[in-house]
Amino acid sequence: MNRILSFFIAAGVAVAFSSSAFAQEFKIGYVNTERVYREANSTLAAQTKLQQEFAKREKDIMALGETLKTLSEKLDRDAPTLSESQRNTRQKQVLEQDRDFQRKRREFQEDWNARKNEELQTLVDRANRVVKQIAEAEKYDLVLQEVVYINPKHDITDKVVKALNAQR
Repeated sequence: MNRILSFFIAAGVAVAFSSSAFAQEFKIGYVNTERVYREANSTLAAQTKLQQEFAKREKDIMALGETLKTLSEKLDRDAPTLSESQRNTRQKQVLEQDRDFQRKRREFQEDWNARKNEELQTLVDRANRVVKQIAEAEKYDLVLQEVVYINPKHDITDKVVKALNAQR
């Protein structure tokens, strides 16, 4: 048992020493994708585009929410003086408007998220193309995106951000 363990340790040491020359030729890069998405000009452009695209719907939903709030407050204020049938009618109106408001708000959020994901995917695709171009041009053997730790000398995030910003 000890012979087998000794053999594997010796083999591991031999591989480590023989691969030191290989490690010098192996070029690694790292890209902080979060920073790329945060600093790329196209991210801000996509956010502005989304805000413009959804501004009218958001304004309409906000107005509907204010109308609902006003109607609810009026019901609370007038409830003591209303007959039971009037109070029930108004409660139904408030309930129907609340359902409509919740539905429209949910649809808005779903549409917003879908469009945001589309824009993000476009940015991801562009960033991946830029990373690949840089890797090929500078002869990187491996470019990582998600790591626990990497020496900052391997970080090529600035190059990627500059290249992305230069495209626009």
